Amino acid sequence: MSPDLALPGAALPGPAGLPASLTGLTRTLVMGVVNVTPDSFSDGGEWYEPAAAVAHGHALVAEGADILDVGGESTRPGAEPVGLEEELRRVVGVVEGLAGSGAQLSVDTMKPRVAEAAIAAGATFVNDVTAFRHDPGMAALVAEHRCDCCLMHMLGEPRTMQDDPRYDDVVDDVKAFLAERAAFAVAEGIPAERVHLDPGIGFGKTVQHNLELLERLGEIVALGFPVLVGTSRKGFLGRLTGEADPRRRVAGTIATNVLALERGASVFRVHDVGPVHDALTVAAATLAAPRS
Repeated sequence: MSPDLALPGAALPGPAGLPASLTGLTRTLVMGVVNVTPDSFSDGGEWYEPAAAVAHGHALVAEGADILDVGGESTRPGAEPVGLEEELRRVVGVVEGLAGSGAQLSVDTMKPRVAEAAIAAGATFVNDVTAFRHDPGMAALVAEHRCDCCLMHMLGEPRTMQDDPRYDDVVDDVKAFLAERAAFAVAEGIPAERVHLDPGIGFGKTVQHNLELLERLGEIVALGFPVLVGTSRKGFLGRLTGEADPRRRVAGTIATNVLALERGASVFRVHDVGPVHDALTVAAATLAAPRS
């Protein structure tokens, strides 16, 4: 097998140039989305009731999800913030209900109190779209509980991030931001191998920005941390294909995830776990096939 590729869920050595502390620790994983929200862009309201969300999470594990990412606050463009108590109400019971699912549990939040409650309920991964900028105390919490974390690039905040986003060079700018946030996380006591980086596809980017980030993703992988990619069902796919219904963007999601795999991404956050898992399995096997 190629040193840079592995089947979903399998261990693989990191790309050439990884720090020694990370070599052999990177894995290719499928992260299933469990949105406990009424207003998420593609499935808002579908899994809003706790029992429905728990059942959906178990179904995603059966399809091949290695991680379940439970979120109670939409971060779609234009989304309004959710209060602390409401987010706690949405998230904690669902995490508890998925504790025996067999998948690693992630909480998608920028609030340390929500993360702490989710960790107490069984989560071991904190996915913070603000990269610890909303509340720097999140880093100490993650370090204390020895959780994995993901730090994402976002221009501005969800309400404003798509208002005419501009960069000098989108890849260089995003890479510099992620390098700084990763350094902050490690300085706060989070082991480097527990830090994942997300370029934030669709978070304050034009279609062209998103395509350039995917095409040059290897430059972000070269920072030496596992890279998470979240293109699932996103609007830029619809603008490329003309498909207005997010649920009909599975083919575009698969295409971008296979390209990201080839460029070194190791975690794939998706709504449609089964098709993406199968596509990544076939792509990884093909890319790793010995040459005659």
